Amino acid sequence: MAGLARMPLFLQLTLITGISMLVPALHALSRNDLHETRSFFYAGLLTVIVTTFVAIAVANQPSNKTALRHLLGLLAGFIALPAIMAVPFYEAVRTTTYLNAYVDMISAFTTTGMPLFDPERLSTSLHLWRAFVGWMGGLLMWVAAAAILAPLNLGGFELTASAEPGRGEARVAQMESADPGKRLRRTLRILLPLYTGLTSILWLCLVIAGESPLIAACHAFSTLATSGISPLGGIENAQTGFVGEALVFLFLFFALSRLTFSSDTVTGAATDLRDDPEFRIGLIFLVVIPAFLFLRHFVGAFEINEGDDPVGAGAALWGSVFTVLSFLSTTGFVSAGWDDAQNWSGLHSPGLILLGLALMGGGVATTAGGVKLLRVFALYLNGLREMQRLVHPSSVGNATPLARRLRRQGALVAWVFFMLFALSLALVTVILAGFGVTFEEALVIALASLSTTGPVVTHAASVPIDFAVLPSGAKLVAAAAMVLGRLETLAIVALVTPEVWRD
Repeated sequence: MAGLARMPLFLQLTLITGISMLVPALHALSRNDLHETRSFFYAGLLTVIVTTFVAIAVANQPSNKTALRHLLGLLAGFIALPAIMAVPFYEAVRTTTYLNAYVDMISAFTTTGMPLFDPERLSTSLHLWRAFVGWMGGLLMWVAAAAILAPLNLGGFELTASAEPGRGEARVAQMESADPGKRLRRTLRILLPLYTGLTSILWLCLVIAGESPLIAACHAFSTLATSGISPLGGIENAQTGFVGEALVFLFLFFALSRLTFSSDTVTGAATDLRDDPEFRIGLIFLVVIPAFLFLRHFVGAFEINEGDDPVGAGAALWGSVFTVLSFLSTTGFVSAGWDDAQNWSGLHSPGLILLGLALMGGGVATTAGGVKLLRVFALYLNGLREMQRLVHPSSVGNATPLARRLRRQGALVAWVFFMLFALSLALVTVILAGFGVTFEEALVIALASLSTTGPVVTHAASVPIDFAVLPSGAKLVAAAAMVLGRLETLAIVALVTPEVWRD
């Protein structure tokens, strides 16, 4: 164990990847599928052996134990680990290219869940592997947020810090002086039981509700990781119906704010969940947007004399509430009531709303992607303050409990990030268009990749986008955008600072 703790972060992640391949190997063995069993077992064994030899070879080499180096290892992990994960997947499928397998593993590991393979094309063991990879990616972000991003004031923590993004500050000087490896291990010991326990509770509840153990496990993995991966092509096809959706709905709240499961990060003064701006603004969206959608469908149903159908109205309302929270958390599950609402009213639900929800994303330091609710809140506060100054130019802003969470220049940093996100979105869209993708499809794919909300390509576009038929170059660009969206642009910019290369 001590030797494992001294290994570089990337080697630790590689070793864990090799060991995790035993999960689908054992499941395939239980199905008596020897080919898939050998594919995962041999790949996992080879990964463990090679990683062990490399760790022994570099054991006596001096290692740089700075948080920026760990951030670099995290970036390397999101790029290189899917290449290892794709080897057994490619060997087990046998009817696809390695590029497709690699892009699919990046999609899963970044919790994007971009639909690349038809559900019936993959075996249950492969579905389990995709969902489990997404679950591990979600756990990695939970741990990295507190142990790597928070001390560097990245990933949304730059809004409440007094130092520049990518640099420490006096408020976290004690954390900076500690070994980043120790921070990682301490955070993992705290969060792993919680993450595993929540997943197990959801899995057990889904099984009790009538779902098969494998499907329940995949949906539990995908809910906690907000990856949206489903062996059925979506939770709307599950046997549990409304009960299963309700259970998943409750666990999606963990993606709105880190305070729902932990207070281990230094994002400002300690606050109660009821006063947390991310959670509150998420609840506002959860009330206002479904109400607007329901009213829209109600008017449409009234025009076709279906307004007196209480069952259809209830299904439409629930479908809107569930789907809004799902896309706000960048999970991408769609309720069966979402289609019922369209059948009830005869109107198509606007995909632009789903794109906007995925763009805003969930809470800082959660598994959700997107711009993040805290940045949206910072821009809202700044806009509100500017309107107050238009009425009272000489007024002095009062420091409310919510405003104290944000640093003085928080709105500026939030706006800088939003502009970087917009520029990244424009750049990825243009590059995808250069590979022959239509503008609408390129825009939707770019937003789905940068916000790590893969199911957007199926439900938000006017016509569902078949990601599998895209050119190889377009798939690689989308994969790079997924990594960029997972780590965020500010973190990538921090990696090109002189400090990370000077040491």
